[in-house]
Amino acid sequence: MKVIFAGTPDFARTALERLHAAGFHIPLVLTQPDRPAGRGMKLHASPVKQFAQGHGIPVAQPRSLRLDGKYPEDAQAVKQVIEAANADVMVVAAYGLILPQWVLDTPRLGCLNIHASLLPRWRGAAPIHRAIEAGDAQTGVTIMQMDAGLDTGAMLLREAVPIAANETTASLHDKLAALGGRLIVQALELAACGGLKPVAQPEEGVTYAHKIEKAEAAIDWSQPAEAIARRIRAFDPFPGATGVVAGEVVKLWAADALPVVGGTVPGLIEAVTPEGLLVRCGTGTGTLRVTQLQRAGGKRLPVADFLRGFELKPGMVFESRPS
Repeated sequence: MKVIFAGTPDFARTALERLHAAGFHIPLVLTQPDRPAGRGMKLHASPVKQFAQGHGIPVAQPRSLRLDGKYPEDAQAVKQVIEAANADVMVVAAYGLILPQWVLDTPRLGCLNIHASLLPRWRGAAPIHRAIEAGDAQTGVTIMQMDAGLDTGAMLLREAVPIAANETTASLHDKLAALGGRLIVQALELAACGGLKPVAQPEEGVTYAHKIEKAEAAIDWSQPAEAIARRIRAFDPFPGATGVVAGEVVKLWAADALPVVGGTVPGLIEAVTPEGLLVRCGTGTGTLRVTQLQRAGGKRLPVADFLRGFELKPGMVFESRPS
């Protein structure tokens, strides 16, 4: 089976690695154009491009796939390349470009998407973050037949995984990436023998995982302690949850909610110990124990190490910035 692969970040690279290891013929990889990154803002290839180049797979990096869009020359050039590949199917994982109808219609078996949620819950751009932030007990991966809608296509395979109490987006990402790689190999093996059975998504239970914005990083200390703890885990590694104390923006990377009823001053530091900072949250909602922090330009540090370079005392207050 000939497979065109379209993806960009590490989540997609994991799937590409599994397809390559399983022996599928991959005549073409599509990925986002190189982006500036790091202190020097030098152009960096995506993880998918790095893998493809390392294994001699041709790569295309169009800025758009729309023939009537801003970069029609890119779309026309890649259209010729896609058609010439004569692939049976296109596998898509966190690609970052919308696929127009001509792309969906070109492969014999259409385009299959690896989506990191149990559809129809958490359609959209940030399903891993939003599942943790919402306090979901489980999530998973859905292999979906793509259509013109936003993650609305028929489900082909679907498998759940539990969300652990201390799960971060970083840790859950790796679990779902591995699961997605396994499921897409299984899906293509079934497709080769006509064994896939599409199931329409139910109309009930639809939610949307909107893109994470940097402005959401600021903690609103009037929220319940458990909600703040979930947001801190959901925003690890990006964008990181932030608080302002002693006039400085500090990132909070690890925290847990304690069943200790706080007072009337959200953000008030009640206690400072080597095990954590105890910070009041919304009235009557518990106390947040913060155990890992980071100053601007510094490293993530356990609270005991952080306190050696940043003095915090009971009575100081994290400013409340609504998210």
